[in-house]
Amino acid sequence: MDSQTAVPNRQAAPDASTAGKLKPNSLGVLGILFFVLSAQAPLTGVAGAVPIAVAIGNGAGAPAAYLAAGVIILLFSVGFVAMGRHVVDAGAFYRYIGKGLGRNIGNGSAGIALFAYCAIQAAMYGLYGATVSGLLAHHTGADVPWWVCALVTMAIVQVLGALGIEMGAKVLAVFVLAEFSILSVFAVVTFAKGGGPEGLGFADTFSPGAALDGAPGVALMFAVASMIGFEATAIYGEEAREPRRTVPRATYLAVALVTGFFAFASWMLISSYGASNAAGAAGQALEGGDSTAFVFAPIAAEFGTWVNDVLPVLLATSLFAGILAFHNSANRYLFSLSREGLLPRGLSAVNRRHSPGVAGFVQTSIAVLLVIPFALAGKDPVLTLFSWGSGIAVLSIMLLYFLTSVSVVAFFRRERLDTRPWNTLIAPALGAVGIAGALWLIVENFTTLIGGDRTTAVWLQLTVPAVLVLGVVAGRLTRSARP
Repeated sequence: MDSQTAVPNRQAAPDASTAGKLKPNSLGVLGILFFVLSAQAPLTGVAGAVPIAVAIGNGAGAPAAYLAAGVIILLFSVGFVAMGRHVVDAGAFYRYIGKGLGRNIGNGSAGIALFAYCAIQAAMYGLYGATVSGLLAHHTGADVPWWVCALVTMAIVQVLGALGIEMGAKVLAVFVLAEFSILSVFAVVTFAKGGGPEGLGFADTFSPGAALDGAPGVALMFAVASMIGFEATAIYGEEAREPRRTVPRATYLAVALVTGFFAFASWMLISSYGASNAAGAAGQALEGGDSTAFVFAPIAAEFGTWVNDVLPVLLATSLFAGILAFHNSANRYLFSLSREGLLPRGLSAVNRRHSPGVAGFVQTSIAVLLVIPFALAGKDPVLTLFSWGSGIAVLSIMLLYFLTSVSVVAFFRRERLDTRPWNTLIAPALGAVGIAGALWLIVENFTTLIGGDRTTAVWLQLTVPAVLVLGVVAGRLTRSARP
């Protein structure tokens, strides 16, 4: 029997300090939206993924890949939202999957979700540390190791996470608006001027021929990777105001905004170079070792050289916002798993601000343990920690998307709580097919995704099914050990 239903609420008061609840009615649609957009780190996604998608993907047709990825994610969201109306829990993925495919697969998916969020956060610490270290060297001349910047930021993130969900939402709102603003203004100005040297080039970007040129699968893979994080809407369901209305609205709004933003911003970047020159310019930026130059150069040409000083700072704040968002996602998974009895009960303790304080501290400790080995080994934080962690997270989250889509269909066919065919069968099934295709592309191009060698790629891919199996085994052992 679920620990939340076994004891009436009025009898749970004595245990409130140790097995408390997350603070209800703390977040509205915009609050949840800022957490989601922060997790997706828009500037990081544009500066990091778009140059690669253009250079080695389908060139000027890369924005069409973002639209295609948006359609796949939107189809997934329909079933995701339908399930969310009947299951409100901070451990969204594993609860959704467990409801439809059984407790064992649900427990395995819990391990994958936690693994993915911790991996992506550690990856962002690698890129963040390198970025901040470079900024300090450029502006002050100080030679601060990247891992020192990462460790100091871990302490800041831990404090902000403990201060409560409202504080985190306010901090993220500032950073997200800043990075969205400069990219959006550039895109709108470029569009208003009629594009670059070859005009807007709509047909050169969105026609079927352009979309399917080169290696569209690689572009689609990076487009899907850029959109990961929107599922956090359900994680904050317990803290949302009217979650059955707030979470669906935040989910659809997040998918629409992110899809439109990435497609429009990447289209205007390509237009600023000219469709025939974009792939070459992106390739030169990659060969030069700084892919962000492909994005920063046309913005600086439009607004002035001061942009070259501001954009790297915004890149750092974008990464910080993503780190904080994934910290909150991961500690809520730890909290939820503890509350279910799958992890030590102490992790379900909340502090006086109704934040999962103990889980937050454990999550920060995990981040330290993931980052320190790369520092001790003297590894490049971008080529190893960032690339490897991002690849593992993308593969893990996409597997969770697929399992969730299948679970939605199975759950509603069995329970009949919602009989709308589009919401509970057609859209989830189409989403599962699209996600399965994206998963295949990710596995086929995983070496490209991590920027490493094939042997490393194989070992990293094997960690995902290994974690799934460990999660299943751990869940069974924990369940058998409970009275």
